[in-house]
Amino acid sequence: MGVVEDHPGWLIFALPPSEVGVHPSDGSTQHQICLMCDHLEQTMAELRAKGIEFRGEPEEESFGIKTTMVLPGGVEILLYESRHQSPLGR
Repeated sequence: MGVVEDHPGWLIFALPPSEVGVHPSDGSTQHQICLMCDHLEQTMAELRAKGIEFRGEPEEESFGIKTTMVLPGGVEILLYESRHQSPLGR
């Protein structure tokens, strides 16, 4: 299994064809599932055409460009275009 440590304590594991990021916590944070894509704007357009809504505009973060998808039932999931190292060699 491939793994990289992009920042101290931020482990990212390869899970073909996905990754799992394990980040340090002070115990006050919750777990979060995020989906990663290669081209955020293109993916957002494809998902909007299928009825998925987004909260606000995409924002730059240290790990990439992110947005929040609102799935049916009101479930919110982070969707992002990564800028971090990948154990998949991207």
